[in-house]
Amino acid sequence: MARLLGREEPRVFTPPLRDLTPDTTLGFEVIEFAEDVLGLTLLPWQRWLFVHALEVVDEPDGSWRLRFRNVIVLIGRQNGKTTMGRVLALYFLYVLGVGLIIGTAQDISNAEDVWEQVVETAESNPDLAEHIKHVWRTNGAKRLQLTGGRDYRVRATNRRAGRGKSADLVLLDELREHQTWDAYAALSKTGMARRNALLWCMSNAGDGTSVVLRHFRLRAHAMLGDPDGIVAALRDSETPADEGGRSLEDTALGIFEWSAPPGADVGDRTAWTYANPSLGYLIDESTMRAAAADDPEDVFRTECLCQWVTATVDPPFPVGAWDAGRDERSEIAPDSPVWYGVDVSDGRGTTSIAVCGRRGDRDWHVELAAYRQGVGWVPGWFQTEASRGPIKVAMQTHGAPVSSMAEIIAAIDGVELVECKGPDVAGWSGRLWDAVAAGDPERTGPPDVTRVWHRTQPALDLAANVAATRPLGDGAWTWDRRRSLEDVSPLVAATMAFGAATSVQQPAQVSAYEDHDLVFL
Repeated sequence: MARLLGREEPRVFTPPLRDLTPDTTLGFEVIEFAEDVLGLTLLPWQRWLFVHALEVVDEPDGSWRLRFRNVIVLIGRQNGKTTMGRVLALYFLYVLGVGLIIGTAQDISNAEDVWEQVVETAESNPDLAEHIKHVWRTNGAKRLQLTGGRDYRVRATNRRAGRGKSADLVLLDELREHQTWDAYAALSKTGMARRNALLWCMSNAGDGTSVVLRHFRLRAHAMLGDPDGIVAALRDSETPADEGGRSLEDTALGIFEWSAPPGADVGDRTAWTYANPSLGYLIDESTMRAAAADDPEDVFRTECLCQWVTATVDPPFPVGAWDAGRDERSEIAPDSPVWYGVDVSDGRGTTSIAVCGRRGDRDWHVELAAYRQGVGWVPGWFQTEASRGPIKVAMQTHGAPVSSMAEIIAAIDGVELVECKGPDVAGWSGRLWDAVAAGDPERTGPPDVTRVWHRTQPALDLAANVAATRPLGDGAWTWDRRRSLEDVSPLVAATMAFGAATSVQQPAQVSAYEDHDLVFL
């Protein structure tokens, strides 16, 4: 049997604007530096990536600039990412002569490993060593200082990473582990004042908590025509509707994704080659075969096929109940009052707005009305809705990410804020559970509560199938945004809308003194 070799070219990538030659990319110069100065033999895929990711654009004044300022490389584990970081750092320091490189990773030891290899390479090469001014090896603050004000520092991944510094190259490992925007925001802005700053991100496939990687992958796939269908699947979520219409010449984001095609079988040898370009070079086929046979499927798909996998968890509702409530013709009756619910994800990456009302048969209908990145768009959205007539908006007003928006939303003309707080949090969650469970296919006899129906909406369906819960004491519970493996704000927003719609409005208490005279005895 012929030796199985990984594919040199990624399955999904941002195409070049023109033929790539030594005049249109720095990649050939990087390869020459790696082989002639560093004495390395790069693998085919590494050569390919340097050539394509370091494309340059000519400026009117005769100068050049890097086409991409943000490079996202997705690839299976143990394929040689460290070598790429080492070569790139040394090239930027010694050939381009940049002022500052920052190396970072969620586990700082990974960033320090790359830094250590760079230092060892420089110290062992006489031509490079003569430029070393000082080396600091303090854990957590490692630094290589060269003559001419050139620095390579290691920083922990946090909201303070790189602040106050202007970096020319940021090496960011395992972008999949960024579950908030804090560290990325700090690191990415270090290059704002640099003409040719580059943020080089290498990562394995992410999951529902990988908010930063998920964002950039969706944007890149949208610009490439949605090759895997992920944009269409989340058409009601965070992908901007006009992203697919953007010109590739206008973007500074480049994606280079070595991943197995969607739907590939874990035992498909051809699928292995898509995600592991070092197969047959650094990775032996027998090792891959053993992993495919022994690893849990989700682990193998994520680690070895570089595929995004929604972890298998027990659904919060009775098995089959949520799907049993799907009705593609379901809608709110024209004469029904409408209630809105709003929630913000853990990490404040996305905001969900749901709507609830009665159907023609007097059962309930819920749906996701809006699901977008951030929170800034929410007041304007509700202003537009309220301009058509008064609306009721329900939300958790204390102890939740969305709570900070309560006063803003309440101040919008035409909005009546319905507060969910205290025991309501558990009560509303339980009521939605009861209404969904009423459709349990294993139930015998008619349901004892009014059912709730919904149409197919990927973001809401996903949340309803993977949401975790947390106890509130004495058997009560509610949805747990942080422990859930995907964003459950769509389900929480639906809970808010349904909870408000089904709340029993208590009549205002009237004092007896308002209707009768005060009597003195």
